[in-house]
Amino acid sequence: MKLSVVIPVYNGARTIGALVEGVKKEVGSRYEVEIVLVNDGSPADNSADVCRALALHDGRVRFVDLSRNFGEHNAVMAGLNYCTGEAAVIVDDDFQNPPSEIAKLAEALREGYDVVFSAYDVKEHPFLRNLGSRFTNLVASLLIRKPARLYLSSFKAINRFIIDELVKYRGPYPYIDGLILRISRNYTTVRVEHRARAQGRSGYTVRKLVSLWLNMFTSFSVLPLRVATLLGLLIAFAGLCAAVGAIIEKLRHPWIQAGWASLMTALLIVSGVQLFAIGMVGEYLGRLFLKDEGNPQFVVRRTINCGEDAHEKP
Repeated sequence: MKLSVVIPVYNGARTIGALVEGVKKEVGSRYEVEIVLVNDGSPADNSADVCRALALHDGRVRFVDLSRNFGEHNAVMAGLNYCTGEAAVIVDDDFQNPPSEIAKLAEALREGYDVVFSAYDVKEHPFLRNLGSRFTNLVASLLIRKPARLYLSSFKAINRFIIDELVKYRGPYPYIDGLILRISRNYTTVRVEHRARAQGRSGYTVRKLVSLWLNMFTSFSVLPLRVATLLGLLIAFAGLCAAVGAIIEKLRHPWIQAGWASLMTALLIVSGVQLFAIGMVGEYLGRLFLKDEGNPQFVVRRTINCGEDAHEKP
């Protein structure tokens, strides 16, 4: 089986060379291996030059250089568009998933599964990153009906059927796991090792995590709109009950003066719900506008070893 290893690279110049060599050593002896390096507009180092050199040195390494930073999921989509294997394993560039574990995921695909997710006994992420991951998985269970016990890791293996279906998606806000679960529920999990980062710090900031959550909210579910509608109905019903109570109280005790504070509180609650609902609708409409305006999923500056369309060849 020809296996594509797709690696989105973001400020990974110090680790990507060793990672590529590790993949060739651990996986190359078992499979016909193809390594697809996608430089996601790395701003802080010379990742593009390092990846380019690796591709020029070895024809099994494909290099896709994006014109700017589009985000991890967009970079993975770019890699999947250029991979040619019968299956693909998606690996981060930080060495937290050792190359020796790649074959475990690939072997599980031979049992007939479409997707093999990795599972960890211990995750070597910082506390805040682990907290963000848990929240992301909780939100995914609510919005895309992810099985509660399934952990959505970026380290996963997918077969050619899933690859071909994923690359049909052209929207500017891809969420890989959401797309996969839309296509198939024929998956399994495999326990793998998770290590501490070899170099540097995680590129997943709070801003990027919030962006990922918004992608889940607005691209894969209308649940937030339904929640806003339900919340509005509940508060409207509470307001109606309060109004009836106020009328009864006024009839029973005509001398009671109407309260300015209660009126302002009611106005603030209702206005807040309205603004929340309008904001959610605006987020959906804004993303539809950007999609219709042709906002790109990714833009490729150059490629190496990517077939006849390659912009640069050894």
